[in-house]
Amino acid sequence: MSDVRVTPWQDDTLPAPPPELLAGMRGRRPNGELIGIDRVLLRSFPLATGWNELLGRVRAEFDLALEYRELVMLRVAALNGADFEWGVHHPAYLQAGGTEEKAEALGRQSVPDDLFNEEERALLALTDQSTQRVEVEAAVIDELKRLFGEKQTVEAVATVSAYNMVSRFLVALAI
Repeated sequence: MSDVRVTPWQDDTLPAPPPELLAGMRGRRPNGELIGIDRVLLRSFPLATGWNELLGRVRAEFDLALEYRELVMLRVAALNGADFEWGVHHPAYLQAGGTEEKAEALGRQSVPDDLFNEEERALLALTDQSTQRVEVEAAVIDELKRLFGEKQTVEAVATVSAYNMVSRFLVALAI
């Protein structure tokens, strides 16, 4: 974290964050250890509060399968060159059921179709179009609705959108 473009919050930094904010952030992390992005977010308590709430829900409360959400998160990280994001989500993807072979493919510019199932290919089409062009073809959304229904289609789009926000924040501040 030595190249981070803002000074990360430290435990002795004043003012101290609200205890409930700090507890919520620690509660989302293994062993309660804050990571680099957390410490930068804590430079703005309103931002850290909203971020923790939004990303906590995306990570833990969506009906879209965690493996699919992590697949999207890895692809966004790869497309945007967000190495920190990749480092956090690579083990999470494997733990959620993804494979190392698929993870490696997600890091390539072009992903081979034959490695991924129909649902994964639809999610990758969404992720690539939304991340690289912002606009997503209607046919991609229609395919997602066919495969996942409208609720999980909304959750898939929200996951792509949220993690594009994450990667852009990480890359801009060199986290």
